[in-house]
Amino acid sequence: MTSVLSTSALAANKLAFLGTGSMNGAVLRGIIATGYDPAAIVATLRSDAKAQALRAETGVTVLIGAQDPQSNAKAVKDADIVFLGVKPVGIAALCDEIRDALKPTAVVVSVAAAITIDMIAAHLSPGQPVVRSMPNTPLQVGLGAVGLSAGPTVSEAALATVVDLFAGSGVVHVVPESQQDAVSAISGSGPAYAFYLAEAMAAAGVKLGLDPALATDLARATVAGAGKMLAEPQADPSALRQGVSSPNGTTVQALAVFEAEDLPGIVARGAAAAAARAAEITGELA
Repeated sequence: MTSVLSTSALAANKLAFLGTGSMNGAVLRGIIATGYDPAAIVATLRSDAKAQALRAETGVTVLIGAQDPQSNAKAVKDADIVFLGVKPVGIAALCDEIRDALKPTAVVVSVAAAITIDMIAAHLSPGQPVVRSMPNTPLQVGLGAVGLSAGPTVSEAALATVVDLFAGSGVVHVVPESQQDAVSAISGSGPAYAFYLAEAMAAAGVKLGLDPALATDLARATVAGAGKMLAEPQADPSALRQGVSSPNGTTVQALAVFEAEDLPGIVARGAAAAAARAAEITGELA
């Protein structure tokens, strides 16, 4: 889904971020990086030290839970879009906490894995618009990937607003909620797979006799550079791979080992395990 709203239309919306850990913090930083006015954003955190750091970095208003038990309710009072960034186990209690403070038209956006739209809606007022999202941390560098699923009371205009908030810092796809566990397994957890690959490449370099610092720098730069090439419009991973793989060259020898060891199957089984765990968490919290 592509961006459809003007910058001025987006800027008219007041945003609240409840909890700004790694994922919700990435969403917040990604939105600010697009030029969104920090004065229109309120965030909540538990500790004063983290709140001071976030204020200094982003310029947003930060309310501290340890100082004011009503901080979350106060943050959402005038908000048009509310991002829920606590751990999945805490989503229901957070919704109970803010339910009566939300405007009826406020769109509640969850970034928590495994928490369904129905599970969120059950702890909000009837008809409250709910969007389930699965973003990833590269949003904060403008190269994120997001899957969105809208609840039955979310209007097309409201969904377009949420899409636009994410679209300035990554690709956004609106998907059926039934696909969210798969989205989580591929793009939500995916950055960790890329980082793990970089770790493995660096370790291989050390085994080949490279200094650890040099091996790490080479692996880091290589994975980052390849990722930037993939970020180009219409980039084809297979074509890019083939472009580096000269017949009878060194690269094809490494790729032959990867195929023999069933690297694609390993990745597929890992992603399946991640998706299965998301489904388990949904069942545990239902």
